[in-house]
Amino acid sequence: MERRNFLQRATAIAALGLTPRWAAADDYPTRPITIVVPFPAGGGTDILARILAERLREPLAQTVIVENVGGAAGSIGVARVVRATPDGYTLSIGTSTTHVLIGGLYALQFDLLNDLAPIAELAAEPLLIVARKSLPVKNLQQFVAWLKNHPDTATAGTAGVGAAGHLAGISFQKITGTHYQFVPYRGNGPAMQDLVAGQIDFMIEPSSNFLAQVRAGTLNALAVCARTPIPTAPEIPTVDDAGLAGFYASLWFGLWAPKDTPKPVIDKLNAAVVEALADPEVRRKVAEVGPQIVPRDQQTPQALGALQKLEADKWWPIIKSENIRGG
Repeated sequence: MERRNFLQRATAIAALGLTPRWAAADDYPTRPITIVVPFPAGGGTDILARILAERLREPLAQTVIVENVGGAAGSIGVARVVRATPDGYTLSIGTSTTHVLIGGLYALQFDLLNDLAPIAELAAEPLLIVARKSLPVKNLQQFVAWLKNHPDTATAGTAGVGAAGHLAGISFQKITGTHYQFVPYRGNGPAMQDLVAGQIDFMIEPSSNFLAQVRAGTLNALAVCARTPIPTAPEIPTVDDAGLAGFYASLWFGLWAPKDTPKPVIDKLNAAVVEALADPEVRRKVAEVGPQIVPRDQQTPQALGALQKLEADKWWPIIKSENIRGG
C-alpha cells in the first residue's frame, strides 16, 4: 500500500509538470549554464572564469556563459546568484574578497556563508606590489622611502573598499610606517588602466592583473607578497628578498551555486571542475595569468566551505576593528 501511494503521488506530480528535484538532477544539465563574475571584464577573476567556462563545455555537454555583474566590491554579483533558482544553471565564481570580505563590509541582505553552496576551490595567487612606470624607484626599499617622503599625497588604487588589496594596503602602511590615500575602483580592470596611465601611484593586488603589463614594460613590479616567487615570473623578488620579510598576502578563487542546489547537481559540477582543472592546457593558461591551480584535495565542496569560514573568522574581526565599511 505504501509503495502504491508513493507511485500515485509521483504520477500526480509528473502530471502537473512538477518533476521531483532528484529526477531533474539526474538529467542535469539540459540547457546553458551561466557563471556570474562579480567584477567588470578584464580582471583576473574574469580571465579565470572564461578559461574554466570553455573547458567545462566538454564534461557538461552544454554551453557555459560568463556574465559580468560588477559593483560594491562584488556584492551585487554575488547577490545575483544568491537570488537565482537553485537548479545549477546560475553559478558564482569569486574570490576571498567577494565570498568572505564583503561579509564584514556590508549589511548584506543574505548570509554569505550559508546562502551559497560550495562547489570547488579553483586556484590561488599571491598579491603583487606594482608601481606606475614613471615613479622614480627601482626596488621596494626605494619605494618605501619615496612614500615616506610623500606622506598623504601618494595614491594606491584598490578593487573596492575592503577588497583584498585594500586590507593588504592598510597592513602595508602599518608595517612600513607610511601614509597614503586609497582610491577605490569598481574592479581591478579600471584601476589598472589608471595605474598604467599614471593617474595613481601603485597597487597591491593579485598578480594575474599585472603580469602582462609588467612584461610589456608599462608597470614596475616591486615584490610578490609570498615566500616563493611566481613560477611564471621568477625575476620578480619576493617580499623577503626585497626587504619586507613576512608581508604575505594572497587571493583565492572558488565556485559556488545557490543554497539548496541538489547534491547530485553539486557533485556533477564538482566532477566537471576537477576534470577541467586537471587538464594540462587549462593549467598552462591559468598559470600564464598568475594563479596556480590548488591541489586536488582542496578541490572539494567541503574544503571550500571550510576555507571560507576560516577566512571569515580571520578577516571579519580586522574589518570591524578598523571600522571599514563598503561604499
